[in-house]
Amino acid sequence: MELQHSTNHNQALWKEIPWDFTEDCSLSVSGTTFLIVAYSTVMAVGLIGNSCLVFVITRHKEMRNVTNIFIVNLSCSDILMCIVCLPVTIIYTLMDHWILGDTLCKLTPFIQCISVTVSIYSLVLIAMERYQLIVHPTGWKPVVCQSYLAVAVTWIVACLISVPFLSYSILTLPFQNLSMPFPLSDHPVCMERWPSLQERRAYTTSLLVFQYFLPLVLIMVCYMHIYLRLRRRKDMVERGRNTTQKKNKGSTRINAMLISIVVAFTLSWLPLNVFNTVFDWNHEAIPSCSHDIIFSFCHLTAMASTCINPIIYGFLNSNFQKHLKSTLLRCRCWGVAERYETVPLSTVSTEVTKGSILSNGSISINT
Repeated sequence: MELQHSTNHNQALWKEIPWDFTEDCSLSVSGTTFLIVAYSTVMAVGLIGNSCLVFVITRHKEMRNVTNIFIVNLSCSDILMCIVCLPVTIIYTLMDHWILGDTLCKLTPFIQCISVTVSIYSLVLIAMERYQLIVHPTGWKPVVCQSYLAVAVTWIVACLISVPFLSYSILTLPFQNLSMPFPLSDHPVCMERWPSLQERRAYTTSLLVFQYFLPLVLIMVCYMHIYLRLRRRKDMVERGRNTTQKKNKGSTRINAMLISIVVAFTLSWLPLNVFNTVFDWNHEAIPSCSHDIIFSFCHLTAMASTCINPIIYGFLNSNFQKHLKSTLLRCRCWGVAERYETVPLSTVSTEVTKGSILSNGSISINT
């Protein structure tokens, strides 16, 4: 997930600002090696983890519920991020100029912005669906066909939000309209050329709001209500003395997972959002030679979210592990796969949504 003006616009615009060109700002060999290894690791983990999620969920019909459809949508957008965003960013950072052609110059930020929007609003849809199931268990519940419609709307909205990148992303030579007393590089850069600075700031600020702050608020509100409802049910169960220590631990684990989702999202994207905001409104505050290093660190932190999501939603779920193991055993013909009880992934977050009120007023929790 990335606020997409950062990859092309920030780097290209930075290269168009007349700093002291006698200063050597090139990355060291160790720095270059670290970036290559780090980006490659994130890309590999993100691709493998999200691909496993998509593969397991689509392969088992019993797992195609509303929550898992949103998880697959999130994983697909993260896979798109790993395929497009990471390779292009590392190439542009290391080469210090654009070598991928005019078409990719326009398509890359457009596709990246789509991926970011779909990713974050997939998280919002998951939070809202869990909120409805847990806080209002007897009320309206989304069905599978409605989840497909929500996914389609998310992609359409993401495409509309990203259209400006197709119009304003151009391949150009830096400083072509400036008279400088020393020779300059004639290598092209991919950058955004807006009609005015005010329009660019208005758009990038809107992205910051709708791709970070607003989704974060929605997610936090949903999970706060979920946490309070689970806490209230837990207290009722303890008063009725009709629960076990194992179920209490399970409830605590669910609460911790809900909080970790919000924390992971917030921490992953906070550095890049701060960097983008500072650059857009006061780029002089960032040292010229430290720009690429700071940007790469912030960008890597954000891209780590593509690795975190499969861990939170998949590999920490025992049911997913069982399905994955069973699938691998069948694929590699190691023998008949062990039969496991079929439990949808969504029950990770809705263990208590099917709680029933007993005749004596206590609550039973179905695991």
